[in-house]
Amino acid sequence: MEWVHRDGFVSIEDLANNFQVTPQTIRRDINNLSEKGLLRRHHGGAGLTISTENYAYTARKVLCLSEKKRIARVLARHIPDRASLFLNIGTTTEEVAKVLLDKERLRIITNNLNAATILSGNENFEVIVAGGIVRSKDRGITGHATIDFIRQFKVDFGIIGISGIDMDGTLLDFDYREVGVARTIIANSRKVFLAADHTKFGRNAMVRLANISETDALFTDQSPPDSLIDIMTISDVGIYIADSKS
Repeated sequence: MEWVHRDGFVSIEDLANNFQVTPQTIRRDINNLSEKGLLRRHHGGAGLTISTENYAYTARKVLCLSEKKRIARVLARHIPDRASLFLNIGTTTEEVAKVLLDKERLRIITNNLNAATILSGNENFEVIVAGGIVRSKDRGITGHATIDFIRQFKVDFGIIGISGIDMDGTLLDFDYREVGVARTIIANSRKVFLAADHTKFGRNAMVRLANISETDALFTDQSPPDSLIDIMTISDVGIYIADSKS
């Protein structure tokens, strides 16, 4: 528990090595703590349950990494060459940026310095970085200046990540400044693609961004709960599942 509270997330492998027990023992312990509401069980590890603070960026970089890579590959297939797009803050959107490098002549506006660095590796791209306050913890750019900058554009695709998706379809995040930027991206995109792995289903966070019905497609690695599927079906939101073969 001390480890999880310090780092936000800890892997089963690291716990097993540290305590010199089997991964099966750690999984049983994590299940017990999860049932008591003391932490949240994830594929490959455990994390915090609180709604006021996200995991550390370094922890999010490795959490569900293979799933994020698969999601990125499937999403990238729906982005044509020569498209314009927004790309917001998040480790999943950074994986999308890596896959987009194979495209031709994209024009990208982003408030994610990590994604901008990745995308600038393609000399045929035009990468535009939003102004604003740079967060040292993840190199995301937020604030009123960021929102004002993004409002100048109308693009083909807005690609966004999220911290949690409530069972009523509410998209949730931890930072109201980041949410303000994401709302502006949604408002100024002809199509909105949401990239979120299965750990985001039912995850709690305190700031409301929008409803999943306001997006055009969800790209994820497992089928969403039935309540979310019903909402997306009624709102004609596409669902793309990146399975192990993707």
